[in-house]
Amino acid sequence: MAQEKSKEIPRTPADALRFGDCELFPSERLIRRQNTFLQLPPKAFDALLILVRKAERLVRKEELIEALWPDTYVSEANLTNTIVLLRKTLGRNAIQTVSKYGYRLVLPVVGTPGVGPEIYATFVRARDLTNNRSLESLYRARDLYFVCIAGDPGFAPAWAWLGRCCRIIEKFGTAESASFDLARSALERALTIDPDLAAAHHFYTQLQADCGEAMAAMTRLLGRLHKDSDEPESFAGLVQVLRVCGLLDQSLAAHARARALDPTIPTSVTHTHFVRGEYEAAIETYGQGKGYYLDAASWASLGDSKRALALLRQRLPGSQLSPLMSGLMQSLLAMLEGRHQDAADTMARAGVVRDPEVFFYFARHFSMMGNSRQAVEMLQRALDEGFSASYSMDRDAVWSPARKHRGFKQVLHRAKAREAAAAKAFAQAGGPKLLTPAT
Repeated sequence: MAQEKSKEIPRTPADALRFGDCELFPSERLIRRQNTFLQLPPKAFDALLILVRKAERLVRKEELIEALWPDTYVSEANLTNTIVLLRKTLGRNAIQTVSKYGYRLVLPVVGTPGVGPEIYATFVRARDLTNNRSLESLYRARDLYFVCIAGDPGFAPAWAWLGRCCRIIEKFGTAESASFDLARSALERALTIDPDLAAAHHFYTQLQADCGEAMAAMTRLLGRLHKDSDEPESFAGLVQVLRVCGLLDQSLAAHARARALDPTIPTSVTHTHFVRGEYEAAIETYGQGKGYYLDAASWASLGDSKRALALLRQRLPGSQLSPLMSGLMQSLLAMLEGRHQDAADTMARAGVVRDPEVFFYFARHFSMMGNSRQAVEMLQRALDEGFSASYSMDRDAVWSPARKHRGFKQVLHRAKAREAAAAKAFAQAGGPKLLTPAT
C-alpha cells in the first residue's frame, strides 16, 4: 500500500479522530500514523470511518454494505476484501469479526473531534477507573470528569460518564450523599448537549428504572428506536425497564432483538428469567466467573440449598461488597442457615436507596422464612417505588406463605393495574411493532 511522508493539513490535532497510534481526518480523507500518511481506497476509508465512529460497538454487515454501496448489489466478498485491506493497514487484530453479524474496531479510541488530546486522555483514564467499580476508583474518576468538564463544558461523554459514576457511588457507597442529584443533572446535561449520545441514554435508563420512572424510560427508548431500529443498546435498555414495568414477555423479546443485532451485547435478561421463576435459565445466562447473588438465589429456589450455600460461603469471605450486595447475599445465607432474625436484621441494615428490584428480592426472603407480614410490606415498597411483579406473585411457589396475609391480594391487584397501564403505554408508543422481528 502506498505511503507518503507527513504534509501540512488545514486542521488542528484536536479535530482528528484518534485511535490506536493513528489519526483520521474525515474532511481531508486522510489517515496518519505518527508522521506518515497512509493511502486507502475510497471504500476502505469510508468503512474505517464508520468503524472508528462506532468504535467498540458492533457494526452490522448490512449497515456497512448499504453505506459503502448504496443502491448497488454487491456480494459480501466485496466487504470482506475491504476489511482484509484495513487489517493490513491497522494490524490483523485491529478489527474483530463477529461471525455472521459484522465487525467491531477494537483499537482504543484516544481522541474525538473538537476535544483536546489532554482532556480526552483524562476522560479515558476516568472511564477506566469507573469500570473498575471500587469506591476508591470511582471517587478518583469523579474528580477526573470534573477536570474534563472544566476544560470543555460541551464534552457530552464526560457529562454522561460523570452521571454514571455518581450514580454508582450513590447506589453502592457506604453513606448517602449528594451524588444522586449530581448524577441526574449530569446525565440530563449530556442529553441536552447531544440528544443522540447512546451512552447517556443507556445510563439514564438505568437511573430511571431505579427511581420509579421505568415507564418514562420505556417511552423514550421506543421513540429512539422508531428513529433507529438497529440500535442494540436501546433494546438492551428495554430489557430492564420492561421487566420493572412487569412486562416480562416483552422484556424477553427485547433481549432477543438486542442479541439479533449484536450477539455480544450484555443485557439484564437473567433478572427477567428470575422474576418469571425460570431459575434454570437464570443460572444458564448468569455471568460466568462474576457471580454474586442471583445464581445462588436461583439454586435455593430450585430446592438445592446445599449448592446455594456453597456459592455464598465461597464468595462472601474477603469480597469487597457494597452494603446493598452484602445485604442481599448475607441475608440469603442467614436464611438458608436457619438464622431468620439475622437475615431480617441484615436486610434492615442494608440501607437500600432507590432500587425497587432489591425490595422485591428482600420480599422473597421474608416469604421464604414464613414472615408474611414483612414480605407483603416489602412487596408494597417495591411497588410504591416502581417495580411490579404480578407474574411472579401469581405463579411462584415462593410466595405461598405471603399469600396468606390479608394485604397480599391488594398488592397483587395494584401490580396488575400498574402493568395494564404500562402495557397500554407500550402499545401506544409502537412497542409491539418494534419487538417483532422483520420477516
